[in-house]
Amino acid sequence: MPDDGSAEARTRTVARTSEALAELLDRPLAAGLYVVATPIGNLADISLRALAVLARAQLIAAEDTRHSRKLLSHYNISRELTAYHDHNAARERPKLLAKIEAGDAVALISDAGTPLVSDPGYKLVREALNAGLLVTSIPGPSAALAALTSAGLPTDSFLFGGFLPPRTGQRMIRLATFKDVPTTLVFFETAPRLAKSLVDMGKALGPREAVIARELTKLHETLYCGTLESLAADIANSSVKGEVAVVIAPPRSEATHVDDARLAADLSAALETMTLRDAVRAVTDAHQVKRARVYELGLSLTKRGTP
Repeated sequence: MPDDGSAEARTRTVARTSEALAELLDRPLAAGLYVVATPIGNLADISLRALAVLARAQLIAAEDTRHSRKLLSHYNISRELTAYHDHNAARERPKLLAKIEAGDAVALISDAGTPLVSDPGYKLVREALNAGLLVTSIPGPSAALAALTSAGLPTDSFLFGGFLPPRTGQRMIRLATFKDVPTTLVFFETAPRLAKSLVDMGKALGPREAVIARELTKLHETLYCGTLESLAADIANSSVKGEVAVVIAPPRSEATHVDDARLAADLSAALETMTLRDAVRAVTDAHQVKRARVYELGLSLTKRGTP
């Protein structure tokens, strides 16, 4: 029996993948708006379902048609393309909706990743829904999620803040609104503004762990880990290029004011089904407090007879 790495096994994988794509391509595509995620760098990250929709849609609305043609050409897809972006959306939106109402399938794609995430498009989706038209999301790559899942920071709850304002004053005001949010934060930033933004993040949010994710899925993908302060110093003395996402850990207990009574209550509930070790880990991760503090509370609860 050949192992999974054999030539025969690879041939079977290729054949099954081709069959799956062929099956999708043979299915009729209903009239509607299809929100299609495309690669953020590595063209191999596109899904079979996304390829099938792009190959069958009567029209593809793209943020930048020149950029999107590279992706379509790579997979030998030749469909009608039209530009849809912030500057022409009001004019083009009625035309796209009319196409769908006439029975066409329209695919909406952005330059990279999942449309509507820091890209234009939500008004088109809203108006299509209001008109009773079919709207289907074809999920796939997302720079925000790729950065979050690469960072090694809490992922159970997060807030995506998009791009921060370019000017320091406005940026500080915006960052202040995130200071007490008890979740991991994810921001996009341009490479030229990154160093100044990190300094402002440190001032507004306080000392926190953070990760800079650069050129995700591309040849020079890099992760920089540290505190906001240390990363700001490192970036100030280096040249960072390409697309950047910044992932910032939640505030510690001193910032979120989680009192012992709340921790003890959550520990008691956790200890009903978990060991002390697992319960301490769960409560520590949930509230982003120091493990030693939770462990001491756990010991006192078990000594009093809590399961």
